[in-house]
Amino acid sequence: MNDNSSVLDIVDMERTYGAGEHSLTVLKEANLQIFAGEMVALVAPSGTGKSTLLHSAGLLERPDDGEVFINGTPTRTMRDSDRTLLRRSSVGFVYQFHHLLPEFSAAENLMVPQMVAGISKSLARERAIELLSYMRLEHRAEHRPSELSGGEQQRVAIARAVANTPSLLLADEPTGNLDPETSDHVFAMLYKLVRETGLAALIATHNHDLARQMDRAVTLEGGKISNIRL
Repeated sequence: MNDNSSVLDIVDMERTYGAGEHSLTVLKEANLQIFAGEMVALVAPSGTGKSTLLHSAGLLERPDDGEVFINGTPTRTMRDSDRTLLRRSSVGFVYQFHHLLPEFSAAENLMVPQMVAGISKSLARERAIELLSYMRLEHRAEHRPSELSGGEQQRVAIARAVANTPSLLLADEPTGNLDPETSDHVFAMLYKLVRETGLAALIATHNHDLARQMDRAVTLEGGKISNIRL
């Protein structure tokens, strides 16, 4: 399941919005550790702080207290520029909606984040085609998002998320917009990717059938993270 190498460590995380009597504490003494090659399902009702947790883990938000370690590196007091560099190199995101750039082909959508990271156009394209082949989409490389099915769009989005070879993958309802059959197929590709690359993955989902296929499931209650059985 994992090689005992910790990729994500959330330690006593606190996150409150607002101030005084209008404040809302979303995360309180939240702790979570995820290892390389491990898939963790985040199963919790809407409004309990799932997005805040994912955004904080992915360095899109800065917690009020506590710490987020990515591959052992503390991040809370990092400069914004350093957080951005670490996020680009170490974290991949997949959302419920694919957010592909509509004017670009599938291959170009995978090339953009690589070129932003300084990879040459030729090498970026080579990796894009390699990833699309892995997702069984090489024949759709030159198609734009509007020419792809929902399942194909989401598989391209997953491929884009790992284009820069991150060590941590964060997914927010990655199959939430898909029909059950397509959802199962997309999840199977995601599962295979995590197992074969050693990614650490935190996947928010309402789908208990998918959650049960992961290594363990956690939930949020009263701002704290706890393990659950499904």
